[in-house]
Amino acid sequence: MTGRRQLALTLLVAGTFFMENLDGTILATAAPTIGRAYGIDSAAVGLAITAYLVTLAVLIPISGWLTQRLGARTVFAGAIAVFTIASVLCAASSDLAQLTAMRILQGAGGAMMVPVGRLAVLRVTEKKDLVRAIAWLTWPALAAPVVAPLVGGLLVTYASWQWIFLLNIPLGVVAFVAALRLTPVEPETSRAPLDVLGFVLTFTGVGGIVVFGALLADPSAPIAATIVSGAAGALLTAAALWHLGRAAHPLLDLRAFRIETFRVTHAGGSLFRLTISAVPFLLPLFFQDALGWSPVQAGAVVLTLFVGNLMIKPATTPMLRRWGFRTVLIVSTAGAVLSMIAAAFIAPLTPIAAIVVLLVLSGMTRSTGFTAYNTIAFADVPRDEMTGANTLASTVQQIAAGLGVAVGAVALRFGGPLAQLLGLGGPAGAYRVAFVLIGLITVGSVVEAVRLSPGAGENIRPVPVARRV
Repeated sequence: MTGRRQLALTLLVAGTFFMENLDGTILATAAPTIGRAYGIDSAAVGLAITAYLVTLAVLIPISGWLTQRLGARTVFAGAIAVFTIASVLCAASSDLAQLTAMRILQGAGGAMMVPVGRLAVLRVTEKKDLVRAIAWLTWPALAAPVVAPLVGGLLVTYASWQWIFLLNIPLGVVAFVAALRLTPVEPETSRAPLDVLGFVLTFTGVGGIVVFGALLADPSAPIAATIVSGAAGALLTAAALWHLGRAAHPLLDLRAFRIETFRVTHAGGSLFRLTISAVPFLLPLFFQDALGWSPVQAGAVVLTLFVGNLMIKPATTPMLRRWGFRTVLIVSTAGAVLSMIAAAFIAPLTPIAAIVVLLVLSGMTRSTGFTAYNTIAFADVPRDEMTGANTLASTVQQIAAGLGVAVGAVALRFGGPLAQLLGLGGPAGAYRVAFVLIGLITVGSVVEAVRLSPGAGENIRPVPVARRV
């Protein structure tokens, strides 16, 4: 594949990744409007949000098997078609039950769309070009949660909530045609049977964990249902891991965890992804509830996180070239911790310029950390194990991202009582404690980065110009 065609495929997959991530977060902004349209409480709309995230998490594991059976181009293009059609049906839904059902269908398309698209990129990318390719694939995960509050606020204010889904139609049509033209046809030699028991255990275990996170974040959720979903999710996931480690043809190939770079990426990296996903959820609420800002103003300021993402992008490769993966990961994760704790000190009289500077710096740490983690994950994975490693990585990353909002909500829920104990009264107290809590969780990522071998990722580290000569 030529360099230009490879870049086009990478940008296509990045675009589909953006659509999937945006639809996972943007609906929260429109929940009050949808609730009024359906004559229900806005909190009930959370069912449609949770259904989408659960579907993504539980169906990603089967994407690798489908790719082996049908080929990457067929699955990728088909998933885009399903996602686009489901978006139309979401916009046409007349009640919450229909909307939830169509969100499940949309999640099924997204579960196949992103991991299979990334696999297609990894298959045509040489190790020396991995940093650049992953940098392009990283920005959607950073941009979508940040852009969602502003886009959602503008659409429900000046158009209608249906446009949240209708925007996917032209994008989906273009992506479908491009997928057929750009995704290479690679004959698959593996025809392994479907690991039915592994699929059932993984499906129910992961689903239970994601539902547990959603229920734990909801103060009105029944305590019994929360406990049952958490216990069932933990037990079934443990059973799934036991089975996958012993099955002849496992649904998820766990061998990649024996590789240090892959293992660290999905240990400390999962904590990083989880807490980073919580920040764009907490900030718009904090600005509106504690500082009294309008939804559009809050969304516009949160957007400066993405400005930081873009500003640091050109420097990511030079930083990896000069200091290596371990040092970059230590600095970026530590910077993320400091930015989260600093957010706890934002007050009504804090100048907006100072808030913007803090969010830009936070965006820089987010972007650098994501790029380094996502790149080093596949540094030492053999090419013949790439399909299994990619599916496993997508599953773990989606669970972490899906639980990010839940973790933010849980931190906020328990932040209220803790704020009272600490004498931090007022509406801002709970948010201040929540920011500190998620910052402390992120410290785990710093510890994992420190424990990483100094030479980790050297085989894909960008070569300085002087050394090429």
